[in-house]
Amino acid sequence: MLTDALITAAVEAALQEDAPWGDVTGEVLVPADAVATARMVSRQAGVLAGAAVVAATFAAVDPRIAVRVERADGDVLEPGTVVATVVGPARGVLRGERVALNFAQRMSGIATQTRAYVDAVAGTGARIVDTRKTTPGLRAFEKYAVRCGGGHNHRFSLSDAVMAKDNHLALLGDDPERITAALRAARAALPHTVHLEVEVDRLDQLDAVLAADVDTVLLDNFSVEDLRTGVEKVAGRALVEASGGITLPGIREVALTGVDLIAVGALTHSVTALDLGLDVAVAV
Repeated sequence: MLTDALITAAVEAALQEDAPWGDVTGEVLVPADAVATARMVSRQAGVLAGAAVVAATFAAVDPRIAVRVERADGDVLEPGTVVATVVGPARGVLRGERVALNFAQRMSGIATQTRAYVDAVAGTGARIVDTRKTTPGLRAFEKYAVRCGGGHNHRFSLSDAVMAKDNHLALLGDDPERITAALRAARAALPHTVHLEVEVDRLDQLDAVLAADVDTVLLDNFSVEDLRTGVEKVAGRALVEASGGITLPGIREVALTGVDLIAVGALTHSVTALDLGLDVAVAV
């Protein structure tokens, strides 16, 4: 969850990084009493995320700066759409400009990319979910942006759910009975509220996993044909998630296999920032 406390902490750290001893350019070129009016404008089509972070950034720089947010997170932007209007001491507006844009551009880029994936699987019943492949320290921001784009969040951290991946299973060996027994023991040790998911990378691993009554089976790097077979084999006994190098051009074909979830790391680790600009309209 993206809380006010998380936003404040991240914004303050970013401002300290960007101007540790002040903005020397603004201090020598901009009169101390100058007032600026600026508009944050989308320069390309996309989906907005991070409006509250923009407002928090300017508030942290100078509480005299007023930010009027013109569009809500999740809104579709066209080139020329005014996202926010910023009015206040010019030095503060200029000092907060890059930090505000950096947050909004990256978050909006994630929301925009997510929306493209969500649109591509529309009508199939499959959900697009994110991963833990996020920028360290900014996970809450990036996962929030995924939701703004219409996607869904996978577990937030290692503390949220059990997810037995290939490296975990490798430590148990290849004996199917041993794997089933270990998963059953894990289930017995868990509170009833904790989700249990298991990753498999071969169809012949499914029987041992399903015998443990897991909640979700993750089919990793499966072909479309094997995904379809896996869904049939699971037969509703667990949720079925697909992952592993799934790209936008082929995602609908994956969704049509009947999987419930499609995990896409590219939503956060390979995103292109949305082009937003802050243009000073008036300075007096």
